[in-house]
Amino acid sequence: MTGLRGLHLHVDCASGAAGDMMLGALIDLGVPVDVIGDALDAIGAGRGRLSTRRVVKGGIAAIDVKVGTEGELAGIEPHAHAHAHSHSEQDHAHDDHDHAHGDHDHAHDDHDHGHSHAHYHYADIRRRIDGAALTEGAKRRALDIFDRIARAEAKLHGTTTDDVAFHEVGAIDSVVDVVGTAAALDWLAPAGVTCAGVAMGHGTLRCAHGVLPVPAPAALEVLREAGGVMADGGLARELCTPTGAAILAAAVTSWTAAPAGRPVAIGWGAGDADFADRPNVLRVVVIAAEAAASSDTVWQIDANLDDMSPELCAPAAEAIFAAGALDVWWSPITMKKGRPALLLSALAADATRAAVVTAILRETTTIGVRYAPCERTVLARRSVVVATRYGEIPIKLAGTGDAVLNAAPEYEACAAAAKQHGVPVKQVFAAALAAFERP
Repeated sequence: MTGLRGLHLHVDCASGAAGDMMLGALIDLGVPVDVIGDALDAIGAGRGRLSTRRVVKGGIAAIDVKVGTEGELAGIEPHAHAHAHSHSEQDHAHDDHDHAHGDHDHAHDDHDHGHSHAHYHYADIRRRIDGAALTEGAKRRALDIFDRIARAEAKLHGTTTDDVAFHEVGAIDSVVDVVGTAAALDWLAPAGVTCAGVAMGHGTLRCAHGVLPVPAPAALEVLREAGGVMADGGLARELCTPTGAAILAAAVTSWTAAPAGRPVAIGWGAGDADFADRPNVLRVVVIAAEAAASSDTVWQIDANLDDMSPELCAPAAEAIFAAGALDVWWSPITMKKGRPALLLSALAADATRAAVVTAILRETTTIGVRYAPCERTVLARRSVVVATRYGEIPIKLAGTGDAVLNAAPEYEACAAAAKQHGVPVKQVFAAALAAFERP
């Protein structure tokens, strides 16, 4: 299955997107279930919660994922809340949807009675993920996905991200879907991910606070922040859940049609409901893109900063990358009256420019940015995985045709292996390059 790794992924969402659908598609694609199971064990959810079976949806065979929600999440302390009094809990009902995709109303009905149940605060979930023995890539992806959901919830309900609460059942579903998908994507290490758009649906949905419009408010906010592309989908129901939207927002590097290339593998993930006009499935395609240099136009976004602490630069860069930036860098400059300052620069595709600008304005002390189109030529990129004495290390390759012009081991994988074996990162780096160059 290593032939799947380091290639391009394209996601088709004609029937919407949900966490269980994406996870099912990645399993069907060929991601080893043990990769996902190991991650669930590490997070305290346990691989035993995950069950899969092959079903047929509208004539398409797909993987249906189910999550056991009994018990609690190990290592995360639940809190008691009354549903009727916490606005930040509204969209935990949406997270329950991920396992009732396309048939959500009954999930909302469970929350209309004012009962007191256990909830997990997002701050506790984040601490559990951050401290778990996950790969660095899986941890980064999982936190990115959950952060997007929490930011959307906090904005909608006028609270902070730490105070966002997930109903116990919804939290278990979400943790399994998010962490499992993050681990699967980390194993695949895609060179890029495209999606032309996601069907959202229309109409209304019921929740503990009454009737809300479709698209689900949190899902719509997640896509807005990421510069994602939405479509109606032609069905009067919720098609894209907040978790599904956040997974796409974190994974997709370009909201566009699939690139030219050779399809290597195809995975289908099933939703629960049956639609009269289409299969209720999500499709992921692994594509070996054409190996040639290509030219495109991106936006370079700049801001001069003379009043920002250098300590804030690293978290600002992380947030700008999370918003969809292709690259972020800092340069020392001198401003008027001889003041030392920093020039922040970022590259972004047209679809994510607005989200990147928003992240810069939010995370830095600048009061404005400037941007201009920038033409570039890029080499075709792909990844291979090599075996070293320190374990498997992915290497990013760039070149034209069959010629490899650059080869660079992935830093995060090298750093994790170095920490595990107690050696310098440069030693792992050298071993990976030697394994790649070995005939």
